[in-house]
Amino acid sequence: MRRICVYCGSNAGARLAYAAAARGLARACAERGLGLVYGGGNVGLMGVLADAAMELGSEVIGVIPRALAEQEVAHTGITKLEVVASMHERKARMAELADAFLALPGGLGTLEELFEVWTWTQLGFHAKPCGLLDVEGYYGPLVGFIERSVSEGFLRPEHRAALLVGTDPAELLGGLAAWRPAPLGKWLDREAL
Repeated sequence: MRRICVYCGSNAGARLAYAAAARGLARACAERGLGLVYGGGNVGLMGVLADAAMELGSEVIGVIPRALAEQEVAHTGITKLEVVASMHERKARMAELADAFLALPGGLGTLEELFEVWTWTQLGFHAKPCGLLDVEGYYGPLVGFIERSVSEGFLRPEHRAALLVGTDPAELLGGLAAWRPAPLGKWLDREAL
C-alpha cells in the first residue's frame, strides 16, 4: 500500500474525539509511510486530517470538484490539489490514486463514497480493501445494519468481510494492508432468481 483514500466529514461533528481520530489516523499513516488521498477540502474533519498529515510530512493529494473549489473550501496548503469537473470525476480519480479506502466519521457524502468503492470490491471492479474507523461507536448502528444485510441474504459474509471495522487507526491500517479479496461472485443464489 502506497496511498490510502480517506473519506470524512466536511463538518467537524459534535465531538472533539472525531478531530482527535483524524489526527491519530494521519499519524498512523505517516508512521507507515502512506500518502493520503482525500476530498481536497480545508473544512471540517477533511481540513483537520490534511493539516495533520502535512505537519507530519506526508504526501497529501486532494481531489475537489470545481464548484466546491470556487466556494473557497479547497485546501491550497497540501502537496497537490486536483480540481476536476464533477463529483463523478472526483470519485473516480480518488479511487485511481488509492490502494485502500477508509472512512472516518462523516455524513451522507462519506457514506456514499465508501459504499460505492466497497460495492466495486464486491463486483470485482477492483481488489482494494475498505475500512471504517469507528470513533466512540459512531458506526455501530451502521455495522448492525450491514450484519442484518448478511443475515437476511442480501450480502455474502465474504463480501461483508471486505469492509474492515476498527477503533485503532494503526491496527486498521495493518488489516487493510493484509486484506485479500474473496474469489466469489456477487450473487448468493442465482438459481433462485
